[in-house]
Amino acid sequence: MRLGGMKAALAAGCVAPIAAHAQESAAANSGDTGWILTASAFVLLMTLPGLGLFYGGLVRARNVLSVLMHCFAIACAVSLLWAVAGYSLVFNGAEPWIGGMGNAFLANLAPLRDGLTIPENAFALFQMTFAAITPALVVGAFVERVRFGWVMAFSLLWTLLVYFPVAHWMWGGGWLAAQWGALDFAGGIVVHTTAGIAALVVALLLGPRKGFSKTLMLPHSPALTMTGAGLLWVGWYGFNGGSALAASAGAASAILNTHFAACTAALVWIGIEYWRIGKPTSVGIVTGAIAGLATVTPAAGYTGPAGAIILGLLGGAICFYAVQLVKQKWAVDDSLDVFAVHGVGGIIGSLLIPVTMLPAIGGIGFAEGNGVSQQFAAQALAVGVTIFWTAVATFLCAKGAALLVPMRVTEEAEHDGLDIASHGERGWEID
Repeated sequence: MRLGGMKAALAAGCVAPIAAHAQESAAANSGDTGWILTASAFVLLMTLPGLGLFYGGLVRARNVLSVLMHCFAIACAVSLLWAVAGYSLVFNGAEPWIGGMGNAFLANLAPLRDGLTIPENAFALFQMTFAAITPALVVGAFVERVRFGWVMAFSLLWTLLVYFPVAHWMWGGGWLAAQWGALDFAGGIVVHTTAGIAALVVALLLGPRKGFSKTLMLPHSPALTMTGAGLLWVGWYGFNGGSALAASAGAASAILNTHFAACTAALVWIGIEYWRIGKPTSVGIVTGAIAGLATVTPAAGYTGPAGAIILGLLGGAICFYAVQLVKQKWAVDDSLDVFAVHGVGGIIGSLLIPVTMLPAIGGIGFAEGNGVSQQFAAQALAVGVTIFWTAVATFLCAKGAALLVPMRVTEEAEHDGLDIASHGERGWEID
């Protein structure tokens, strides 16, 4: 559920294009519309090129192009799936479990999204960018060892069976928001929890890279990773600020909270690094920033700067130790720490929404009859259901895609690198 109309049902009826254009110009707020269009571009920037560069710098040089290809191709495929059925399944109607098909191929969009001041096609565009980045986040779990065809089949199945239902439950009038009052301002549950749990499941199914836990698999270009992280941070202004769905004080507050949480978590992360290894690293500071951004996302519109800083502190510290837990204690090769950073961060932020809403720390407060305990119960239910559904459906999607294309590349391809083995090209010239 988002501020400014995420509880609202779709406007009914089919409006002819000419009439829609005339009504849009008369009723839509140009400032709000312009901000949502800009925010949509920001969120797409996060996937293309932000996430690709962030992930690409973290892998070995012989696999950088394959990661960029995964992010690029997923964005293309999921965008088309969104147009064909996704928007309709998420936002058409307020049925408890899934939407209808009345807006298939983006048909019958209203000149003004019900409860908002923007055209429905602008709303659909903004939501499309969220659908595109979520399966792309999962890529970090299986880099350097997975077949391109399997990635594409899995990503489409997963978006259809995981992202669309959870997005409907939380943002499209479904049961978790409408009946239980669960909150998710910009994707702590819908984006980060689903991607994090999926990453863990796929990493367990796929198995570790050759040499994992025996040799250091160092990032080939921390500079590339820092560049990608910078683009992600800037894009997150649209991710969280755009989720206010208006050019408003609420959007400005969400952006401020986003920035403060990222700053805090980045410094916490390198502080722990300095304490443990004596050196703050570039990969550490950007990973900390991403952890803070993921943690504040579900609460960005409900809290104030103090709450955002608290989330940054907790997100930075807990996600740091979650990385060590997954890699060292569990010995799971979630290669780029998707679960430990996005999954754990999104879960923490989602569960702490009731605390960060307290007016004492700048939160927006609760509706009459609601309070911390009631809201926490709703958040815990939403997180628990999402974890369970995502884990089961991800397993089925991974196995289903493997019926079409095997998951893992051959040992020879893994040794030579996926750039050559999968795409016949090199990201870099390697001496």
